[in-house]
Amino acid sequence: MAIPKIKLKDIMDALKYIDENGVPFHNQSTKYELVTESGRKYPPKYVIAVADHLANDTDISADGFNAVETKNFLQGQGFDIQTKQEKFELTITADAVTSTDKRFTMSNLSLGDNYKPLDTLFKKADGTEIRRIFNKGERRNSNQTMPRLAFQIFEKQIASLPVEEREEFPTCRYTADSEYYKGIFLSVDEYKEHYHKSNTFEYMIYSYGNGRVFVIYSWNIFSTIIFVQECLKRFGEIGDQFVLIYREKEEVETIQTETEMAAQEELVQQFKGYRNPYSSMLIESKNIIFRGAPGTGKSYLAKEIAADIISDGYFDDYTLLSDEQRKQVEFVQFHPNYDYTDFVEGLRPKINEDGSMGFELHDGVFKRFVARARKNYEDSQKSREEIAKEVSANTMIEEYLDNLDLDSKEAGLQTLSGHKFYITSYDERHINVSIPDNETVDKLSISRDNIRKMIESGKKFSKVKDLTEFFGKKFGTQGYYYDFLFFMRFRQRNRGSPIPLLIR
Repeated sequence: MAIPKIKLKDIMDALKYIDENGVPFHNQSTKYELVTESGRKYPPKYVIAVADHLANDTDISADGFNAVETKNFLQGQGFDIQTKQEKFELTITADAVTSTDKRFTMSNLSLGDNYKPLDTLFKKADGTEIRRIFNKGERRNSNQTMPRLAFQIFEKQIASLPVEEREEFPTCRYTADSEYYKGIFLSVDEYKEHYHKSNTFEYMIYSYGNGRVFVIYSWNIFSTIIFVQECLKRFGEIGDQFVLIYREKEEVETIQTETEMAAQEELVQQFKGYRNPYSSMLIESKNIIFRGAPGTGKSYLAKEIAADIISDGYFDDYTLLSDEQRKQVEFVQFHPNYDYTDFVEGLRPKINEDGSMGFELHDGVFKRFVARARKNYEDSQKSREEIAKEVSANTMIEEYLDNLDLDSKEAGLQTLSGHKFYITSYDERHINVSIPDNETVDKLSISRDNIRKMIESGKKFSKVKDLTEFFGKKFGTQGYYYDFLFFMRFRQRNRGSPIPLLIR
């Protein structure tokens, strides 16, 4: 209903009328208040209804007036209109669910669409309070905060549930006559297969390490009350309770939520299964440049895109990624104080064994990042058999190196001509050796990747020349000679006939 033809005098008369007659209970405002200089408060829609009655002789009824339109009109007349932030407290125990909001009912949990969460906590029977442990960047107050806290408290008990109990675990029931939503699922695919829904947003994902997740039905602020109560019944102690603090949504928040959800559903289809339009753009163009001053959300958007792509459009919240999924993401931040050697490669100072200062070539953060990305891509092109061989070879090398005592000088590794050399250190890519009898080159870095490839191949290398053919080179290098010696070491060690080794 449009605002009626009323003047400022009519509004002032309406305020006097209300002072004398009061406000009927059903006309109390839940969203806005007209506050006078004296501090008196009035429900805006009822003020307009009374003013219309006094000016135009209509019945007093506020039902048809829009709250936002009424607020804007009264503000235009110079009145102070304040948002009425009444907070409600909902308490969940194993036996009951109660709220300070008299309108709350377990028979209509869909009313949760109209409310916004403010805080959630778990109160133990002894009075101890536990709140949600948030990851960096995770939203503090969302419709999923309460069930996430329940998972946090009872994670071990839920993880140990038998399959049958997990699949029949009740999570929601909107009315007394409706069927239960049931099931704690171990993947989004499992959830969607059960509910036969495509790219729906009606679920939450709780990650609990090592790539493991729980997925349950979740929609509005009340949709997981039954799930939380069931957790208390099965795993809690007498007197334990969850407390949810919430308020009624502003009209603009309700409209915004509905608009966002409708738009997201459409975007998932439009942008090739992704939630964010930039995700599909990045897949096609391979790079995107965002411009903007610090604090405008570029890094946050980058994390959303990363989560969107890695989860195949299931979610765009970076905090929901599992530990395994996060290994697929790396952030590199450029800085004016950094130079080429920091980002790509360069010489870095090193203290030699004799105490003198020297330099050695180090990879920068960007080069290491590129190397990881390239390896991930190469691994994605390999068969399961090839990956199994690589893992086996890497394990063999790693176990051997981990068992070394670099301070020992009692054993030695010899060249074919009887000269000794020593392992001084090693890292993910190289085995560094000292060759004291070689006056020209007394230090060398042996490629672990070369040795791994030789082990994976299953070939029987009998001379150094075999390596030049294997690696597709015309001429051998000094490094190939030591690659061959280490390969022979690993092969004979695997057969139970270890070669003497010198380490220092």
